[in-house]
Amino acid sequence: MKDFAGTPGTLTALALRISQCIFAVGSITAMATTSNFFNFTAFCYLIASMGLQVIWSFGLALLDAYALVRKKVLHNSILVSLFVVGDWVTATLSLAAASASAGITVLLFHDVGHCSYLRECEKYQMSVALAFLSWVTIAISSLIMLWLLAAC
Repeated sequence: MKDFAGTPGTLTALALRISQCIFAVGSITAMATTSNFFNFTAFCYLIASMGLQVIWSFGLALLDAYALVRKKVLHNSILVSLFVVGDWVTATLSLAAASASAGITVLLFHDVGHCSYLRECEKYQMSVALAFLSWVTIAISSLIMLWLLAAC
């Protein structure tokens, strides 16, 4: 099995998982600091999706850190299959949540004409942007895991 950037147990994989975690936590923080996010189902879905992303990415970051410290190879085909399924599920949920929240944000800013609570709308935008950045990093991990599974 090939050893390329982003495979489990490498420094690149650890960096991807940590960045997924950081972007997801930032998205949750930006959204949760508003007082009206619970009025929009898409924003609640974004928080739930990013929460799942944090749990998944943090768990795999710990696994990558353990593999780096122990100099273990994580190329077991069953383990890689689990990573592929988990990454694709969280990537799909993250993209759906970010897209739905982006739609609500666009509606508030452009279609309604103004945002009556401007400070909160800026936090909504920040949360959606961080959610998309989290999705980009999980999409990269997903493709790497799929490529690794194909190389098994």
